[in-house]
Amino acid sequence: MPADLFNPAELAEIEAYHAPRYVYAAVDLVVWPVLLAVAARFLTRPLWRASERLAAWLGAKLAWARRAPVLRVVAAALDRMWQGPGWGAALLFALLFFELFTLLDLPWDIYFGYVREKQYGMSPMTPGAFAVDWLKGNTFVAVAVSSLAFGLFGLAKRLPAWWWVLGLVSSLVMVGSAAIDPYRARIYVVQEPLADGELKQRITALMEQAHIDFKDVLVDKTSAKTVRLQAYFAGTGPTRTINLNDSLLAALSTDEILAAVAHEAGHVHESRWPARIASALALLAFLYAVERLFRLTARRAWFGVTGRADVRVLPLIVLVFDLAMTAASPVSGALSREREYAADRSAVALTGDPAALRSMLVKAARTNKMHPSPPRWYVLKGMSHPPIGERIDAVGR
Repeated sequence: MPADLFNPAELAEIEAYHAPRYVYAAVDLVVWPVLLAVAARFLTRPLWRASERLAAWLGAKLAWARRAPVLRVVAAALDRMWQGPGWGAALLFALLFFELFTLLDLPWDIYFGYVREKQYGMSPMTPGAFAVDWLKGNTFVAVAVSSLAFGLFGLAKRLPAWWWVLGLVSSLVMVGSAAIDPYRARIYVVQEPLADGELKQRITALMEQAHIDFKDVLVDKTSAKTVRLQAYFAGTGPTRTINLNDSLLAALSTDEILAAVAHEAGHVHESRWPARIASALALLAFLYAVERLFRLTARRAWFGVTGRADVRVLPLIVLVFDLAMTAASPVSGALSREREYAADRSAVALTGDPAALRSMLVKAARTNKMHPSPPRWYVLKGMSHPPIGERIDAVGR
């Protein structure tokens, strides 16, 4: 660990801040799959019955919607896609399942996302502001994931070879989704263009030197929520923005800010196609495994399943997905950490100023309370960034 990173008192505080996170990460490796397995085995039938009853009640209350000019067209299209009127219960089942696990995780979200952040001076958020952000994120994820699950089952009902069709379309969507990244952060934070001046001029000159086109430099107003320093690039090509939060602008010198931007610029020139191809193949393999689950559960009538592509297979699919992601995390984490080292080297080559990069990393480590040397098992489990102490040492070499 670099000698100038933390004094003994600061290091003790950092270790106390992170200790519960390490415990949670270790327990989560076992508990989460067990909870998913229990849900699949014992909660699928009750959730499905509740979904059917709620769908029937809503169907009676909203019967007028099937007569409305536009809504009746939508309802008819969903009936055709689902090959019957059962899509309401299926959608509600997906929503109830994901919301159940969201609520199970809520105490930990509050503890790690609010209580400890306030306790260690990492966030000035009020309980109301935290609740609003949590509701925004939960609503977005619930709608997106439930809609995806609903679409998957609807497509699988109509197409025997649905898995490669969905895999191909999803791979294309993943490639193009980066273009809309700049607009996602606006759900949570206010953004404004960086004021004209020396910093903006130097960033523009640095990007010209790096041969990187960008649309604008934006300031994320995050200081009302967190003291953490943040810098990232969002989007691609004509939609790319360089995002710096106001805490970073207040804490770093111009040279240190340029070092942070140069590091993020290093990621722009990474070769992304190997990862995209690997992701597409992995997705295709997973979707084929889902098709095999459809056939197996239909043949054995698990969870009350009555046919192929029954939505009641969803908890089992989520369990398989969780196990697959856990198994893949060490490999993806190792590759990600190597990309971070490469981006640091690229930043030094671009700016010619290793001292600024090192100083930036030291300040970020102190402000963001980064553990300089986390447990090795935690790193190997899938940390996306190298331990900050190792990164700083590597810059010094």
